[in-house]
Amino acid sequence: MTATAILPRVRAQLSLILILLALLAAGITLAVVAMRGDGANQSEAQQVQQIAAGLHCPVCKDLSVADSPAPLAQQMREQIAQKLRAGETPDQIRAQFVAAYGDSVLMSPPKRGLSAAVYVLPTIVIAAGLAVATMLVRRWVRRPELESDEDDAAPMAASDRRAVLKAVERLREEEAA
Repeated sequence: MTATAILPRVRAQLSLILILLALLAAGITLAVVAMRGDGANQSEAQQVQQIAAGLHCPVCKDLSVADSPAPLAQQMREQIAQKLRAGETPDQIRAQFVAAYGDSVLMSPPKRGLSAAVYVLPTIVIAAGLAVATMLVRRWVRRPELESDEDDAAPMAASDRRAVLKAVERLREEEAA
């Protein structure tokens, strides 16, 4: 089987593999989103833990409010529980802590301003990597076509070879003169 006969099969298999990888990535994404849940059926303690885990302790800085043993972190956990009982949403509670302590109280940077780069940059890097990989795969798939054309070329006739050699000799003599 020649390289030109194999090439369409390789392209078809490669396309199938890329489609399957895209479907796998989409499935994994959906599974992760489904596992996170919406938080509607969480107990109050779980909600307090979740909100507190997203806030830096102002005293400890390297620990979340949920993990910190500091008295201020304990007070913040109690405030979160009281606000949840009062009917406030987790987003409202976080907004109040940001208003009191600034954006530095959040464990993850806000999705605005310069901090948005943390969320956008990985997507750009992945897209660029996929573009480079696509170009390389296309080049790799097309290369056998070029090589097969060279392999299938008929050898030069002896008379043509002699004519080329004579022309080269004449050019060298003219350059020498």
